[in-house]
Amino acid sequence: MIAGKPPLQQSQLFSLKGSVLTLSILTLISFTYFSFKSLRPPLPFSPPTPQITLLPSSATATATATATGTNTTTPSQPRIVAEKKEGNVGEEQEDNDDDFFTDIYHSPKLFKMNFEEMEKKFKIYIYPDGDPKTFYQTPRKLTGKYASEGYFFQNIRESRFRTEDPDQAHLFFIPISCHKMRGKGTSYENMTIIVQNYLDGLIAKYPYWNRTLGADHFFVTCHDVGVRATEGVPFLVKNAIRVVCSPSYDVGFIPHKDVALPQVLQPFALPAGGNDVENRTSLGFWAGHRNSKIRVILARVWENDTELDISNNRISRATGHLVYQKRFYRTKFCICPGGSQVNSARITDSIHYGCVPVILSNYYDLPFNDILDWQKFAVILKESDVYQLKQILKSISHEEFVSLHNNLVKVQKHFQWNTPPVKFDAFHMVIYELWLRHHVIKY
Repeated sequence: MIAGKPPLQQSQLFSLKGSVLTLSILTLISFTYFSFKSLRPPLPFSPPTPQITLLPSSATATATATATGTNTTTPSQPRIVAEKKEGNVGEEQEDNDDDFFTDIYHSPKLFKMNFEEMEKKFKIYIYPDGDPKTFYQTPRKLTGKYASEGYFFQNIRESRFRTEDPDQAHLFFIPISCHKMRGKGTSYENMTIIVQNYLDGLIAKYPYWNRTLGADHFFVTCHDVGVRATEGVPFLVKNAIRVVCSPSYDVGFIPHKDVALPQVLQPFALPAGGNDVENRTSLGFWAGHRNSKIRVILARVWENDTELDISNNRISRATGHLVYQKRFYRTKFCICPGGSQVNSARITDSIHYGCVPVILSNYYDLPFNDILDWQKFAVILKESDVYQLKQILKSISHEEFVSLHNNLVKVQKHFQWNTPPVKFDAFHMVIYELWLRHHVIKY
């Protein structure tokens, strides 16, 4: 007890002091909290979850079916497609990673991360042997249906991936142009002998093939010429990575090892299509030679149809200037049946002109199938679906078609060859596929 103070006054004094102290502490805590809160950055914006639409299974086959040559989809199983918000499809997307790396990729973040690592580290050694004036080192030409082979030969020499030091190389390029041999009139039998002798020389001169029995080697060839020229060299076909324009399993293509080279008919006759949905009034289009069973059936069933524009012969130039190419601009869906080989330049023509490709081929490993989700910008069917083709295409709603078309424009850059090569173009996508193969090679 304090002297001179009554007990009641002392109790009131302690109560007042306690209240003031408590108020001071609460004020200090509040000031500190709001001060720290004002220093925190705003929370990142979370985009809305895309709407999910169910499409009839007849509108597509699954990606697994494409990879295995079988169709596991039944009429009762729907296909799920994420609809993207409509935008200006012709605008460049590269400046904004969030816009560029969309769900047209199986794993956008993984693709972005691996691509950046590839650009920094990946090295390829080109064997310098062989006379460059014949069929080594240089392609035959950069035009026509074999242009993809030619562009790759030129691009690899212009790129950052080439190394002059084989001890730094991750992969080794065998630079022999089978198509150039064909252009010089070499028979397939003699091509096989030339390839065999050339390869024997590399194995005898360098130690690199024997380290992996050729698993870290690759060659590039387009269309059926390279398949025919190399099938007589089984240890090359079995061990090395084949980058080919005819990725059909009935010619021994191995999806996890080999790479599908897109067959691109460059230069394109007309500018790229896109942002032109309102002009696409025709349902479907195909014109070409009947050089395969599926093309014969397609022409027989649908050539007289009033809604599908199907011709069983190529469009004659006498009909008008670039009539064939202009049809792509007016059509929603461009039919891409397999020809003498499973692949054709019609697929990349469709992509370039903004016409949604309808893949009508069995046993076909689509280009960049490891990277791109083809079901976001194409309709994938098995050959037996040809009889229901019109019903399948008409069952796709306008909103679903717009989504496919917009996504198609986003992937156009991946199916374009340039010289020198440009980031994310066809050359870089092929190199990325090789980068993926490099990571699974066992030394």
